[in-house]
Amino acid sequence: MKSRETDNPHNRFQPIAVEYDEGDGPPPSPVTIIEDHARSILSENDSPDLGFSFSANPYRGCQHACSYCYARPTHEYLDLGAGTDFDTKIVVKRQAPELLRAAFEKPSWKGATVMFSGVTDCYQPIEKDLEITRRCLEVCLEYRNPVSVISKSALVERDLDLFLALAKEARFHLSVSLAFTDNEMSRAIEPWAASPDRRFKVIETMAKAGVSVGVMCAPIIPGVNDSQLVTLLERAAEAGATSAGWTLLRLPGVTRDVFEDRVRVALPLAADKIIHRIRETRGGKLYDARFGVRGRGEGPYADMIATMFDTTIKRLGLTARLDGHDEDAKGTTFRRPAKKSNQLTLF
Repeated sequence: MKSRETDNPHNRFQPIAVEYDEGDGPPPSPVTIIEDHARSILSENDSPDLGFSFSANPYRGCQHACSYCYARPTHEYLDLGAGTDFDTKIVVKRQAPELLRAAFEKPSWKGATVMFSGVTDCYQPIEKDLEITRRCLEVCLEYRNPVSVISKSALVERDLDLFLALAKEARFHLSVSLAFTDNEMSRAIEPWAASPDRRFKVIETMAKAGVSVGVMCAPIIPGVNDSQLVTLLERAAEAGATSAGWTLLRLPGVTRDVFEDRVRVALPLAADKIIHRIRETRGGKLYDARFGVRGRGEGPYADMIATMFDTTIKRLGLTARLDGHDEDAKGTTFRRPAKKSNQLTLF
């Protein structure tokens, strides 16, 4: 049940008031903000499993508390836990817009698509107050740099004006991350994210406004939500999505412990079957980190999921999408803005 605002009024001495999507309650533990004084904001990768080469992550850790999040082990490098610490101790990069501008000014920058974000959600609740992602997008607009955004938050609707401007001056695409059609099951596995119904509404809002929007069916969890995949794609297409992608559940490091604990609490009668199904797609293991396999799995069960996705998007007329690389093949719109001169004119 959602807590009322009057249950715990905002402390007037605190600069940040965290708000949550309508219909979604706050997590049971308070959020701690940790400052990150990073010297760069762009991360480059050469993974063949990812559809982008450069990503920007204004935040580390995520308030959505999705039990399956493959980024959980990254918190351990900060001497924090990958469980509730990941959900409630959020590292913020306040200087991200300035760092992004500095990166764009480097002669080596050629205007590749920047993904927001490749690790944790750039529109998690604290973004409503901090507006770090919004200010980064303003920098991208200033430099006409192509952008892709992936998020499961309804907060993206706030920045519709920027999305449209980026689409006009550069290129822009939004992928709404959706793993479930069942609201209750979603809440059990990804407790503080926007409900599936709310995310379908985001797709509809963006599509009606003219934003290029697609759905990322991620993660597909064998024995949990694979049976919802066809309906998910149908509802997304009906809402206005024009593209779709999918990834299989990834459980690196301690993520497998967090996920299994959550499943055994939320779905106790089905837990053993779910774990067995996951192993079927990973050669008997819970995770396989090999490129080309980690995002798709292998074996008959994984092949069935892939076939189900492929046949459904073909029937619905959706485009299979890998954010970034397909866009970069079109060239770039990137332009550095003209520098203002301080020299006085003679006339």
